[in-house]
Amino acid sequence: MPELIFPASASAGSSLLQLPPLSLYIHIPWCVRKCPYCDFNSHTADPVLPEEAYVDALLADLEQDLRHVHGRELTSIFFGGGTPSLFSAKALGRLLEGVERRVPFAADIEITLEANPGTFEQVKFAAYRSLGINRLSIGVQSFQAAKLKALGRIHDGDEAIRAAAMARAAGFDNFNMDLMHGLPEQSIADALADLRQAIELGPTHVSWYQLTMEPNTVFWSQPPKLPEDDLLWDIQEAGQALLAEQGYAQYEVSAYAQPGLRARHNLNYWTFGDFLGIGAGAHGKLSSPAGQSLRTWKTRLPKDYLDRSKAFQAGERLLSPAELPFEFLMNGLRLNEGVASQLFSQRTGVALSALSAARAEAEARGLLSSDPARLVATRQGQLFLNDLLQHFLP
Repeated sequence: MPELIFPASASAGSSLLQLPPLSLYIHIPWCVRKCPYCDFNSHTADPVLPEEAYVDALLADLEQDLRHVHGRELTSIFFGGGTPSLFSAKALGRLLEGVERRVPFAADIEITLEANPGTFEQVKFAAYRSLGINRLSIGVQSFQAAKLKALGRIHDGDEAIRAAAMARAAGFDNFNMDLMHGLPEQSIADALADLRQAIELGPTHVSWYQLTMEPNTVFWSQPPKLPEDDLLWDIQEAGQALLAEQGYAQYEVSAYAQPGLRARHNLNYWTFGDFLGIGAGAHGKLSSPAGQSLRTWKTRLPKDYLDRSKAFQAGERLLSPAELPFEFLMNGLRLNEGVASQLFSQRTGVALSALSAARAEAEARGLLSSDPARLVATRQGQLFLNDLLQHFLP
């Protein structure tokens, strides 16, 4: 078992323990239509959404999780889905008010709402901004008609372009655009055309990631023809060069941001911070003053989540000290700059010396930097991240 820097019975006042920042993830599980590549917990919406009942359930769910807050404030909130922008500003406003009554907000809290171009309404989005939602994540995926059709998207390229303009008009000066590459029949020129169009619209952040075939999706059982590996590699290299040239610095496997505008909510995940998860199928990662790390997950189906005779929480699991090094590094090594070595002990309660043997092996293979102050993958380690993480398996 790894050496612990504080015992499991450490008190809440122990100077050895520093609870990490706390975020909140809110899952809204409905979409206009399920995409064939999507393995998220999303469900086709009925004509009328149960907004009031779902907000009531979310707040009741949060009430049961308040024991994990331990006096902290929320540094970020992320509305994910599904398509959260299907909900009215009135419903989201009541929800945010209810959350803040239960858990205080940091003065500079980041609140992100996922939205799809087909759900954009300028009046609605101005109302979202007035609620304190200060960041949008727009699910574009591509601007090209053939690619959008292959992906089963309900919007077209013109709607995606208008969405960015409407976001700015509504007062959002900080927004992300989600784009995919490695799409069916995609060429390097196709991929770069999507990126250039996105960059022209001026997002502060771009999430650019490769389409993958996930189990329990239509694409898994009926896979489309995707580019060969060599072409995928060429697309990735060309796209990364274009983004860097245009001032979008890569800081994580698929995340690129203008200076000072990295996604704080996601950074909290990657630096092993804590997050409450409420909503159908939401997951949480929570630390205790005793140095324990808990994983929680909520009941998945919306109809069960809304059934007040059933429990919100579907399960939980306490991680053992032996699992913590891998869990920490699986997140932290995704970051191009890695994480400070001292953060490992602060977040896990495990002595840094527990990594010594595995760290030396990874360094010898050229996968991990030898910088004693940071845990950071080399360029080769970033390319072969799974190989690097194998060294730290419990």
